[in-house]
Amino acid sequence: MSTQITVEVVYATPEVQVLLSVILPSNSTVADALRESGLPKQFQKVDFDQLQAGIWGNTVTHDHAVLDGDRVEFYRPLQLDPKEARRQLASLGLTMGKVVKG
Repeated sequence: MSTQITVEVVYATPEVQVLLSVILPSNSTVADALRESGLPKQFQKVDFDQLQAGIWGNTVTHDHAVLDGDRVEFYRPLQLDPKEARRQLASLGLTMGKVVKG
């Protein structure tokens, strides 16, 4: 059994998307992957400890163990509640999503 694993660490802002590959000991956690990625240094104004984390779109805690090949994602808070966004669009006579012509 390998003593090291490789995981991807992902974070995105409206302006930039970052995907980093990091090598970790096999008993590592989401927090370890974050620390090794260097994202907190690259995005110093972001409090990553307060962000929701996920692996392949499924939310996990920062102490969750990571496996070889995992994609660790950090989710920014929503800027606008989806229901409120729909209300605002509806007030303008618009809708979200695809328009079906028929």
